[in-house]
Amino acid sequence: MNEPTIRHIDPGTPVDLTNCDREPIHLLGRVQSYGALVALSPDWVIQHASENLGTILDHHDGEVIGQNIDEIVDASAIARLRTAMTRGDITQTAVRLFGVELKNNGRLFDLSLHQSDQYLILEFEPKAAERGSDVMSEVYPLIQNIDTTKDLAQLAGDAARGLAEIAGFDSVMVYEFQPDHSGRVIGECRSDGETRYLGLNFPASDIPVQARALYKRALLRLIADVEDPGSVIRPGVDAEGKPIDLSLAVTRAVSPIHIEYLHNMGIEASMSVSIMKDGELWGLFACHHNSPRYIDYERRTAVELFAHLFSFELGQYQARIRSRAQDDTARLQTRIMAHMADGLALDESLFSLSPDIQRVIPHDGMVLYHDGEFSATGTTPTAEEFEHIAKLLDDAPTPGIFSTEDLSRILPVAASFVDRAAGILAIPVSRFPRDYLVLCRRPVTEKVNWAGDPTKAVEVGPNGTRLTPRKSFETWQQDVEGKSEAWTDHAEHAADQLRVVLLEIFLKVTDATAEERKRAQEQQQLLISELNHRVRNILNLMQGLVSQTKSDTGSVADFTSRLDGRIQSLARAHDQLTRDRWEPAPLKELIRCEFEAYAEAKSQRVIVNGPDALLSPTAFTNVALVVHEMATNSMKYGALCDQSGTVTIQITEDAKGGISIDWREAGGPPVKAPSRRGFGSTIIELSIPHELKGEARIDYKISGVEAHFHIPKGHIAGVQEEDHAPAAPPPSSKAAQKLTLQGVGLIVEDTLIIAMDAQGILEEFGAKTVKIAASVKEALDIVESHKLDFALLDVNLGDEQSVPVAKRLAELGVPFVLSTGYGETPELIESYPPCPVVQKPFSNESLRSAFAKAMSR
Repeated sequence: MNEPTIRHIDPGTPVDLTNCDREPIHLLGRVQSYGALVALSPDWVIQHASENLGTILDHHDGEVIGQNIDEIVDASAIARLRTAMTRGDITQTAVRLFGVELKNNGRLFDLSLHQSDQYLILEFEPKAAERGSDVMSEVYPLIQNIDTTKDLAQLAGDAARGLAEIAGFDSVMVYEFQPDHSGRVIGECRSDGETRYLGLNFPASDIPVQARALYKRALLRLIADVEDPGSVIRPGVDAEGKPIDLSLAVTRAVSPIHIEYLHNMGIEASMSVSIMKDGELWGLFACHHNSPRYIDYERRTAVELFAHLFSFELGQYQARIRSRAQDDTARLQTRIMAHMADGLALDESLFSLSPDIQRVIPHDGMVLYHDGEFSATGTTPTAEEFEHIAKLLDDAPTPGIFSTEDLSRILPVAASFVDRAAGILAIPVSRFPRDYLVLCRRPVTEKVNWAGDPTKAVEVGPNGTRLTPRKSFETWQQDVEGKSEAWTDHAEHAADQLRVVLLEIFLKVTDATAEERKRAQEQQQLLISELNHRVRNILNLMQGLVSQTKSDTGSVADFTSRLDGRIQSLARAHDQLTRDRWEPAPLKELIRCEFEAYAEAKSQRVIVNGPDALLSPTAFTNVALVVHEMATNSMKYGALCDQSGTVTIQITEDAKGGISIDWREAGGPPVKAPSRRGFGSTIIELSIPHELKGEARIDYKISGVEAHFHIPKGHIAGVQEEDHAPAAPPPSSKAAQKLTLQGVGLIVEDTLIIAMDAQGILEEFGAKTVKIAASVKEALDIVESHKLDFALLDVNLGDEQSVPVAKRLAELGVPFVLSTGYGETPELIESYPPCPVVQKPFSNESLRSAFAKAMSR
């Protein structure tokens, strides 16, 4: 321990009890008379000795300074000391030996050995008479009598009674340090059966800073006789002029100020035993006796053991508080998650649970400060006032909970709203930036009982420039205002558990938001890439159309008309493809749209026979241009340029799965072959062969144009048989047209693009939120944590199937639709609960119809 600077106080200087902090109580240069001390050099030569050494050891050989220790102690005792030294760190704690015979004379001693700076400090105490029992065995039954299931006052009272029985002092108090280093007596046992100090507070200056530091190092301090003058250590200083540091010396004498303090209390002997918890000084056992009282070193060691075990019991008591707080918080967590599963935001969930939080952590108001936004319920500061609290919390060095019952003491501006927030308990619920749930308490007027006036200044006393401690210990009552009720251990443990719960929830929300943002960015990137690809193709196509149309026309008006017609044809084709989400589109619909756009009423003279074919997007745009050129030629020069001609288009599926389109015009004016080959003719003759690897042929017969086109199987998604009568609408068509989905949905699909496509469709149907899962486990987690209203399940999820998800949804009564590329096979129907099945690739209408069926069930 570093030697403090010794400063003196002028008699005229205003002073109070804190000046006791300046006294170097570890450098007093004397020991109490019940023991003797020697300071040894590393080679065990005596450098300093207390004047009573000869009396204690019954050694009358004169001066011992400069002698080896074996001149006064037998070799066997020294051997025991050397062996014991190897069992611990003697710079931090003393080696203890009990009942050691130093000389062959039958006299027994208790020894203590520790290292202080360059010295080995060896202390001797004559052994007290044998009691006929092992003193250590007395400790455990008394510890077992301590009941940790009750409150702290009961726990402290049991401990005070147990220690009084071991130590035999007239009075034993359990003294708990408060956050401001003042102390409160929470347990008391007196031999006269009365209570004198129980419930009283002692100012921090009663146990100065340096005394608290020593209590952490030397856990027991015995003052056997207040009137004992002690024995001086000679020489008083070493060669450098420094006194010996006696911080760990068990026989260290008592400071004059403390002697005066004990005199003023009217006691003749005292013993203080440290109560440590988590490496810090939690409190003290303060033992007082009305006459001198010495207990030997071995019994004092038993007292220390009792204090250690009490610290353990104290930990058990607080563990029970934490356990109860964890149980309370677990119930809160369940309620919070249930509220959030119902779609409530976190602030709404927390505020709706304010009564539940109130039962666990009593408070008057609650503030949620999230992303700089202020939300509050109950009695709290305003948003503007809370900014000061937020800054205070942001500047806090640790991310744990923060509590105070006297906010205005550490935040002076809080005095302006002390009526609404005298005390706060702040719970951080995120890492950075910090967000907080802050519980507020209104002020209460508290009557604090002190053992004497804690603010009374003292006078310079008989110890020179040192100060006389206060003389009065009569109860002094103080009205404390502007403070709230203190936050209990249970409240702080519960708040810390709630912090973990809320931090986890915030992280999940943040992770979900980040994942959603990531998916949105990925989707956006995909869309941008696809859009870039398509736009570039369209721009190249437009460039070609402009260039070729320009060379094929003789006037600006003709150029404009032809270019506009070709662009509009592509636009109509694109509209059809996007309406079907760029899936294969029907050929007959393409032909109908093209003739209705230009022929108007004449389109009734266009007859289309044969099955319909679904063309791939690539084929669709190419065929659209070909049909456009054929139709415009027919309108200008062919069968549809007068009032009588007809166009017959025959669609035929060949044996290889491809289709043929045979175009025949009749009843129009006589046909003449074009004198030159223009861009339109090039499109008709070369587009399908070049782009689709198909066939194209056109004949300009005098009776009417005839053309033949063949599109290979690779560009045909399907062929539908010819149906001359319109099909009757399915029973569910009206319900499907009116279908509106509401609430939260789930899509289970391992292909992201398909899942995103389905998500968009379901949102078009009115769904508020659609969750996406790629595996059975992820899907089941969503099912259990959210209230779902509908679901779309892909059958095949890579190496697993969605059967467990379907069964769980069926148990919960959630309607769902299966999507599959396998077809509606009997095996599939048998393995899943009853539900509609939609085939891939699905469309808006197929999904709408399937969900109409599912919802009607």
